[in-house]
Amino acid sequence: MTDQTMGEGYGDDVELDASPRRGGMSGKKITLFVLLPLLLLAGAGAGLYFTGMLDSLLGGGKEEKHEPAKVEKTVFYEMPTLLVNLNSSGRSSNFLKLSVSLEIAGEAGKEKLEKYMPRVVDNFQVYLRELRVEDLQGSAGLQRLREELLLRVNAAVEGVEVKDVLFKEMLVQ
Repeated sequence: MTDQTMGEGYGDDVELDASPRRGGMSGKKITLFVLLPLLLLAGAGAGLYFTGMLDSLLGGGKEEKHEPAKVEKTVFYEMPTLLVNLNSSGRSSNFLKLSVSLEIAGEAGKEKLEKYMPRVVDNFQVYLRELRVEDLQGSAGLQRLREELLLRVNAAVEGVEVKDVLFKEMLVQ
């Protein structure tokens, strides 16, 4: 077979060239030897930057002196025991006896909280009287109750950070 017979089916101007291509770099070589190292260096630089190691390597990590923050002592305030009748649709009455402690940030907050305690008790009583027995069932019910009481105490008391409501006693009868 000659070059002429092979080219008949493909057109008259087709030449087959078996010589290797010379000059310039192929696309694969450019990717392998130029782009891949650039991407690896950029990735390493980004990793050093985000971990904070780049500042110390470049000498830019200046020591900042921080004063220790005042950590206020956590104080617990014991609220009076609340006894409320729950919302019920039948003739029988259901009661809730609830004792809670409030976790407060600092001793100064305890004094302010004592001033506003009638308002806090009122907010708790109004909310608790609207609850049904079904609302208090399960751990999800208790968590909702905790969150609602925390919202209400923080709304009633100005300038006091109440961190949590802790249940001491809860009796539904």
